[in-house]
Amino acid sequence: MLNHASLSVLIHEQAKVYGDRVALSYRDYATATWRTISWNDFSKRVSLVSNALLTMGVGVQENIAVFSQNKPESVCVDFGVYGIRAVSIPFYATSSEAQIQYMINDASIRFVFVGEQYQYDTAFRVLKMCPTLERLIIFDPTVQKNPQDQVSLYFDEFLRQGEGFPFSEQVAERAAAVQPDDLVNILYTSGTTGVSKGVTLTYRMYAAAIPANDAVMHLSDKDVIMCFLPFTHVFERAWSYWCLSRGAQLAINLKPQDIQMTLREVHPTCMAAVPRFWEKVYAGVQEKIATSSAMQRKLILDALAVGKKYNIDYKMKGIIPPLPLKLRYAFYEKTIISLLKKTLGLENAHFFPTAGAAIPREVEEFVHSCGINMTAGYGLTETTATVSCDWHDSPVCVGSVGRVLEGIEISFGENNEILLKGDTITKSYYRKAEMTAQAIDKDGWFHTGDSGYIKNGELYLTDRIKDLFKTSNGKYISPQALESKFVVDRYIDEIAIIADERKFVSALVIPDYSLLEKWARDNAVAFETREQLCENPLVVQMVLSRISMLQQEFAHYEQVKRITLLPRPFSMERGELTNTLKIRRPIIAKNYKDLIDKMYEE
Repeated sequence: MLNHASLSVLIHEQAKVYGDRVALSYRDYATATWRTISWNDFSKRVSLVSNALLTMGVGVQENIAVFSQNKPESVCVDFGVYGIRAVSIPFYATSSEAQIQYMINDASIRFVFVGEQYQYDTAFRVLKMCPTLERLIIFDPTVQKNPQDQVSLYFDEFLRQGEGFPFSEQVAERAAAVQPDDLVNILYTSGTTGVSKGVTLTYRMYAAAIPANDAVMHLSDKDVIMCFLPFTHVFERAWSYWCLSRGAQLAINLKPQDIQMTLREVHPTCMAAVPRFWEKVYAGVQEKIATSSAMQRKLILDALAVGKKYNIDYKMKGIIPPLPLKLRYAFYEKTIISLLKKTLGLENAHFFPTAGAAIPREVEEFVHSCGINMTAGYGLTETTATVSCDWHDSPVCVGSVGRVLEGIEISFGENNEILLKGDTITKSYYRKAEMTAQAIDKDGWFHTGDSGYIKNGELYLTDRIKDLFKTSNGKYISPQALESKFVVDRYIDEIAIIADERKFVSALVIPDYSLLEKWARDNAVAFETREQLCENPLVVQMVLSRISMLQQEFAHYEQVKRITLLPRPFSMERGELTNTLKIRRPIIAKNYKDLIDKMYEE
């Protein structure tokens, strides 16, 4: 049953219900085992955090920062902060010095919790440039403190300040005094363009969002949730709070690069993911198919074809499949599909919310063909995540982003821009009145910047309006539509479309280097370095020919005419990617100007 308790007391209320049942788990890398934290222990740790914060004089609605990768400690701190009516501001674990300096100063932060060595070192270096910053609290006890550091505490030292719960009455008073429009979080958007801005999220917004999601998707306290996306991301944060409100167990993945391993260790029932995760899975299976024997290839392809017909053409539309199809699917489900799920660690799959970017149609069809319930959705930081999603008891069409949640009003403005109202929608950007006025019009409609339409009750996205390119011939190009089409190719890892003020469309391509090297060796293409490989005309032509096959559905003026293969991936360090791994188009245009210009030479 859904617990409607305020976030300020949620963990304590759930501990009364679930007691010694597992609430959180995480991998102990020293022993290669998963450790668990019960609801009772979770509640105690949250209380210790709340009391320790009061010993440090944290005030009502004071801003506290958490600069860490996903860790049980970060979840405990969040709820400890809520318990004293303060505000938690998460920083992405990969944030740079300049980014955290800006956020600390913008939000006048006194205390920052840091995860591991990188976060500590980065935060310590900006200490002198942040007038309000007083203290760092370090989660990882193996972090080596700077010899000149006189202000930092390790987390265990911090918690000892709360032992005996000296401020238990004050904590209870503050938690009970929480108001609907109190701030819970300020989430700074990483921003593909322009300055970062803090999105304000309130108790009212979470109180509306959690039951609205619960009403249309089937989550229970039997579910085991793999926490893969950063808790900094509104998608993972709001999703996790809903899961905790349902009494589900959170299995916290500590290292993003280890997700394939941890999935096979935990066998979760649910996991929030961005399309990039499933694109990688799809590419891996495509590679498996390509390297299989003729008989294996035929069986796998037939299994996927039967799965597509059974799940997409019938089950997702609420239609009972005919008996012959049902029997064929049952056979493949117990053999090919079952083996595939087991290989991924998804044999217990219940449903997998997926949002954050456009989902390539081939990828969405593949996941459903495997019998995995990908629940597509759409949302923004400003909307407490979900605006729309696939409702579990309603027909679902591949390509849509589901049905709009109850309580959210939707309208369409100029260029079919999606406009929203409702209790889940932010009322402001923190200390940014001008930006707030630009995003929320005088009638109270929040302008998303996305265009779309509704068909048969489902929302479809068309373009990110600000991302549209206009060629020198006056034609409009949607780079995201092209990019989501091309990344399904197993030779393409990332791609950035170039077209703005250019006479035709080109692209910068980050290939899958291992596959590209194998192709070159198999085809007697000589190379000594990755640069030589990416510059070889035969290699470039091979990748371009694959792109040409994929883009036949696009108009001639939308099609990519030339490409450049890059010998190194885009990076956050060079400013080319946001913390959520979205490409920053202005930075890419600047960093690769010479290579881009070369593609347009006659």
